Amino acid sequence: MIGRVEEAAALARKLGVASGGRASIVLIQGPAGMGKTLLADHVLRRHAAGASSPGGESLSVLRSRGVPWESGLTFGVVRQLAQAAGTDFSAPAPEDRQPVLHAAEQLGRIWADAQRERPLVAVVEDAHWADAESLQAIDSAVRRMTTERILVLLIARDDPFELQDPFEAQAPYQLPEQAAQPTGAVHAPLLEALRALAILDNWRDEALRLAPFGATEMQELAGLSQGVQLDLPASRRLSLHTLGNPRYAGELLRELPRDTWHDWQPLLPAPARYAAAVRHRLARCGESTRALVEACSVLPDDVPLTEADPVAGIGDALPAVDEAQAAGLLRATIDPGRVLLSFTHPLVKAAVLTGIGLTRRRELHRLAARSAEDPGRRLLHEVAAATGPDAGLANELDRHASDRASAGEWGAAADVLIRASRLSPSRPARQDRMLRAVDALIGAGDVPQAAVFAAELESFPSGTLRDAVLGYLAIMRGRPSEADTFLSRAWTRCDPQERPDLTAKICQRRVLHALGRCDASELVAWARRAIEMADPSDPSVVESKAVLGIGLAAIGRPDEAAAQYEAAAADMPASAQSQRFQLGRGWVDLARDAPETARRRLEAAVPTGYRMGSTRISLWAQGWLARTQFALGAWQEAVESVDRAASRLGEARIEFVRPLVHWTGAQIHALRGDWEKADHHLNEATAELHHYEIMLVPACLARAHVAEARGDYERAVEALAPVLQLASRQWIDEPGFWPWQDVYGNALVMSGRVDQADAFLTPHEELAVQRGHHSTQARLGLVRGRISAARGDIDAARKEFEQALAHLDRLPLPYDRARVNFAYGQSLRRAGKRKEADIVLKNARDAYLALGAETYVERCDRELKAGGLHAPRGTADMSRLTAQEQAVARLVAGGASNQETAVELFISVKTVQYHLTHIYAKLGIRSRSELAARFREDPSWGMAPAQD
Repeated sequence: MIGRVEEAAALARKLGVASGGRASIVLIQGPAGMGKTLLADHVLRRHAAGASSPGGESLSVLRSRGVPWESGLTFGVVRQLAQAAGTDFSAPAPEDRQPVLHAAEQLGRIWADAQRERPLVAVVEDAHWADAESLQAIDSAVRRMTTERILVLLIARDDPFELQDPFEAQAPYQLPEQAAQPTGAVHAPLLEALRALAILDNWRDEALRLAPFGATEMQELAGLSQGVQLDLPASRRLSLHTLGNPRYAGELLRELPRDTWHDWQPLLPAPARYAAAVRHRLARCGESTRALVEACSVLPDDVPLTEADPVAGIGDALPAVDEAQAAGLLRATIDPGRVLLSFTHPLVKAAVLTGIGLTRRRELHRLAARSAEDPGRRLLHEVAAATGPDAGLANELDRHASDRASAGEWGAAADVLIRASRLSPSRPARQDRMLRAVDALIGAGDVPQAAVFAAELESFPSGTLRDAVLGYLAIMRGRPSEADTFLSRAWTRCDPQERPDLTAKICQRRVLHALGRCDASELVAWARRAIEMADPSDPSVVESKAVLGIGLAAIGRPDEAAAQYEAAAADMPASAQSQRFQLGRGWVDLARDAPETARRRLEAAVPTGYRMGSTRISLWAQGWLARTQFALGAWQEAVESVDRAASRLGEARIEFVRPLVHWTGAQIHALRGDWEKADHHLNEATAELHHYEIMLVPACLARAHVAEARGDYERAVEALAPVLQLASRQWIDEPGFWPWQDVYGNALVMSGRVDQADAFLTPHEELAVQRGHHSTQARLGLVRGRISAARGDIDAARKEFEQALAHLDRLPLPYDRARVNFAYGQSLRRAGKRKEADIVLKNARDAYLALGAETYVERCDRELKAGGLHAPRGTADMSRLTAQEQAVARLVAGGASNQETAVELFISVKTVQYHLTHIYAKLGIRSRSELAARFREDPSWGMAPAQD
């Protein structure tokens, strides 16, 4: 079950509940071809296989199907289900005033008999075409059951009118030749389907909705079904082209030659049957409508009608728009002052476009080029109209690509350069443009597509640009030795006088290489060299300036870094290049104990779509934004940032940034006690000694943080040992950049190596004081306090902890404050200072509780209990809840389900779940059973006054 493991497990659980005597209905929903029936059959087969083992229990399965021409046949599906059970259905008498209840009672009796020996599964396929009365009877029958072992599976499309094949009976669209027919005859299936959908909505909130296949699932589908090995860019195109539909993808994989998938951006058609359906509908439209639809097929989606009309050449286009919509071909969106046109599905557009003759298609592109206002779109139409090499057009594309690159729009530049390469008559020009295109792809963060071209590039004659590009690709793939070889060779070959722009590019790659090696001095040197080499507007110079500030701050010159950014900001254009400066300044702000400013800058560096910025820069920004959100205590936002970046990383495959992204995910989930997710991020964050240092350090920190959360301090020491052994230390040890020293020192103390911790800590303390870096002094003060306490000097420990807290007084770092308080309270308790310890530990507990750090809330509870002074939690805890939370808590503690609680309080199930999350956190509990136990211990807490 490619991509359906979670859904299959969820359906199996629902089947298990129903088999235990709790009848239920499950809606499986999704577009046609998503594998809904396949999923149901898979789970039923798995259950049947388990039934053959000792103790297994087989199923009775009844099947029925809705069809459009029977959607108006009252109780048609009920009759099918009765017949499947070997029983006749007696329709209600005409005078029966409650026919649905009559049918429900019959169905209930039939099912009750059928489930006596083994659980019953009733399957209704294409339930969107079922008659409404049957769906109502099924609902009523199930709701009246008490202990029957019945599961009803309703399998339905979410859009029953989605275009299928031309032979699907009586698709309910009112086409022109049908206009004279009685309206009811045309729309009867539509009206019945709308009634069915309204009833299916009763189960939509808890439906199993099958998600589209992404690129990874498409790769697996291609390999398993056709033995086709798709690279990531090809599988991504297939996913976008089919909207992730496995049926359509499978058909294309079967129908198209295998070589199709190795080409760059091939013109993918629609599957043959789908294309026939589109052309069948298009042929039934009028001439003007056909002209409009064909014109739209060569234009981008969401094209204004005013742009499509001149290409179609039909004058008043609104009647054609109406007809195209009625035929299910185009979708019109009314924007203020304009009408935007798009196809209802990418496959519809592909079917129309590939159905147009080459001569007509060329003419449409020429018309579109003449009417296009945007230079880039005009050039793309001219490329599409070209039938062979064209040096003039290739040169024009090259100039346009340079403009896009200067603005930092690397994705657009790469696309244009590849087209220019294809149109170039001479081999040197083709190779030069292809090299620059791949360079731009890497700059945009599309490493998989760049990697696809890598073999072609390696076949080119050895040269400076070739080596610089392959070195750049090696950096993004996290291969420092390979990158160093290519970049060193490129540097020895370059001529600064002849090609200052190429020399600056090599310097900028050296900057990134130094960034990866965490070698700040090298970074600064290469950045300044790049800035001196070329024009200030050169993209390599701009990016070097953006990274220079990071290097200056990393060698202990933060004021100079700030001045560098201020000077650069004055000349920075409002383009994608500003994304790089926002990232650099945000990273430095975080390192300088200004997380709130850092958050603002890093948030501005994340978006790529509007300004066509770089995915590479966006991923770095999201990685550091997650660290910033973690520091500020916004952990849920941090998790969301990690999840978004991790999802994008799955396609971008930029190894360089992977450990940074997953570091925060591993740490937060470990602190929350969600070990499965923590381990997942830990595995994703893995880096080894042969990788870049900027990958190794966050990978080691992630392992150390998870080990510390588990209380495994020996493993935390082991996790950070590679960091201790790194040769280049200046950036690694600079306060604020990589907060590893306190984690290592604390682990040494907690594993009994106090003297070793003392010796390790001293130089780091001195550097933090020299830099005046307050958060680092606070973190190291925690370790110094533990060292003093371990040596029995509690007065010195108290002084160290208090100083650490003082350093955090004006910093918005709640986790660091909680961590210091916990170590402080733990040290006081073990020194016998129980009253002081109780106060400090309660402060730590409250802070951890607010953060959702369940792992440490439990540790605080253990410490407080061990101290013997911690008062029982009862009414005081309840007073922390709002009035709404108290109401939810009382009902759930009394045994109400989320659904019952939602009905009682007139709120949604999701709102109940939201309140329960906060109730558990505030009361320091983790389950409904603990909530019920708290109520039994002290029922009076239900009357506690609510907080504002």
